[in-house]
Amino acid sequence: MKRITVIPGDGIGKEVMQAAMLVLEELNLPFEYVWMEAGDEAYEKYGKALPDETLEECKKSDAVLFGAAGETAADVIVRLRFELETFANIRPAKSYRGVKCLYDGVDIVIVRENTECLYKGLEFEVAEGVTEGIRVITRKGSERIARFAFELARREGRKKVTALHKANVMKKTCGLFRDVCREVARDYSDIEFNDYYIDAACMYLVMDPHRFDVIVTTNMFGDIVSDLAAGLVGGLGMAPSANIGERHAIFEPVHGSAPDIAGKGIANPSAMILTAVMMLRHFGYLDEAARVEKALEEVIVEGRTTPDLGGNLKTMEMAQEVVNKLKE
Repeated sequence: MKRITVIPGDGIGKEVMQAAMLVLEELNLPFEYVWMEAGDEAYEKYGKALPDETLEECKKSDAVLFGAAGETAADVIVRLRFELETFANIRPAKSYRGVKCLYDGVDIVIVRENTECLYKGLEFEVAEGVTEGIRVITRKGSERIARFAFELARREGRKKVTALHKANVMKKTCGLFRDVCREVARDYSDIEFNDYYIDAACMYLVMDPHRFDVIVTTNMFGDIVSDLAAGLVGGLGMAPSANIGERHAIFEPVHGSAPDIAGKGIANPSAMILTAVMMLRHFGYLDEAARVEKALEEVIVEGRTTPDLGGNLKTMEMAQEVVNKLKE
């Protein structure tokens, strides 16, 4: 029995979580779901965006399934990543049939280091009108994420790993990351390796995304480039993610709480459903994951979708269509 902490969070997080749970429960797997609160509404109720009870439950669970947080995102999901030591953020960018994409046949996995870089939040005001932020990159963190990327490539039968950095300017921090990636690559002679400056990589992603297979990069660069990649394949509504550590895992869609459409029942549940697919694969339920992914794609191809994908269904109606496909 796998114990999963479910945190719907704020805005459309509640709606897409309900949709994903409808799909998961159809599979009738040995999962125990424990529902907890976190986010803006939790802050208003308890004075903490991530209540102590929620954090403790997350630490006891095999995985966390998270919806979205609003203004308190940094206090919730960023803190959870650090508290649970989920050092690898996995963000696929895949073009699905039926989705209006800039390119067909894109299938990229971005592996983002999740615990270092500027996102450690070491910012200071050193004088009036003068602030500074400290960027932390370590050999340990760089080697761990680089090896994770190569192992993922090998496990999924992928052929190439590309490291992104800016070592020509940030010679110490990015220089260390680049050098460690190159060192790790020598242990994986079966997988092609190269590296690009982050600015050039953004251009290549827009002009020729098929040159990429697995991307490994630092925390902030990974955050930025994964949203860019999502734009190639239909937007954040099609962007799932996983945060993986040695003992814990957090699964969350890349999109935020989308307050502009929250409560309207029209949020695209695809990213949340694909996030659940990533959780299924993490636990070894490969057949079930493939079934859900195929069912979702068929629903999209048939146009039984929310308005952002060209359909006219509500969030839960689209989720029910996926369930109907699974029953077939």
